[in-house]
Amino acid sequence: MHVFYTPDIQKKAELPEEEALHAIRVLRLQAGDEIHLTDGQGNFYQARIAATGGKRCLVNIQETIPQPPLWKGHLHIAMAPTKNMDRTEWFAEKATEIGFDELTFLNCRYSERRVIKTERINKIIISAIKQSLKARLPKLNEMTDFDRFIRQPFPGQKFIAHCYPGEKTLLKDVVQPGTNAVVLIGPEGDFSEDEVAHAEACGFIPISLGRSRLRTETAALVACHILNLQNQ
Repeated sequence: MHVFYTPDIQKKAELPEEEALHAIRVLRLQAGDEIHLTDGQGNFYQARIAATGGKRCLVNIQETIPQPPLWKGHLHIAMAPTKNMDRTEWFAEKATEIGFDELTFLNCRYSERRVIKTERINKIIISAIKQSLKARLPKLNEMTDFDRFIRQPFPGQKFIAHCYPGEKTLLKDVVQPGTNAVVLIGPEGDFSEDEVAHAEACGFIPISLGRSRLRTETAALVACHILNLQNQ
């Protein structure tokens, strides 16, 4: 099944240029072929190609198919991007397949990457929602300073995962199903002790993701999976 991302489909009955070129030049689709669309806002559309020409692919919508939410609550992962961008991109793809609502990149004291271009990450996320048949596009935020982020209001549960000694509950045991949740994941060098203390002062609960020591992107994916499963 061919699925195309068409955020403006309710305003304009044609594929965006990049999607149109893929349909026409790569997949060799023609007028009359059936395709499926998603607006990234919770809807699929069954459609047929009406006409093609140049870089344009016009469509006729035959049916609108709303997709019910696949999990409860708003699931937000806030992570420091890895020095190797391939690992961050891998996380974005796999987390989208699992399912989450929002991703924020954090600029922390020990961050090894302090600038990140989100355009490529967004394309990976779009590709992943199409591949995994999800009709909602997660929100992708630009990099935010850690201190600024933790001071923002968040309706729901707030967690921070870190490797320092101390009493920490397993994330799976403290998540309240159906409640919004945000989890902070630090850089390869972990959060600083001051960052952990400041987060806890702002209401973030220290949590564990298990006994294994995990890479940043693995920890973020484990947190995403736990939140998703607990909110099924």
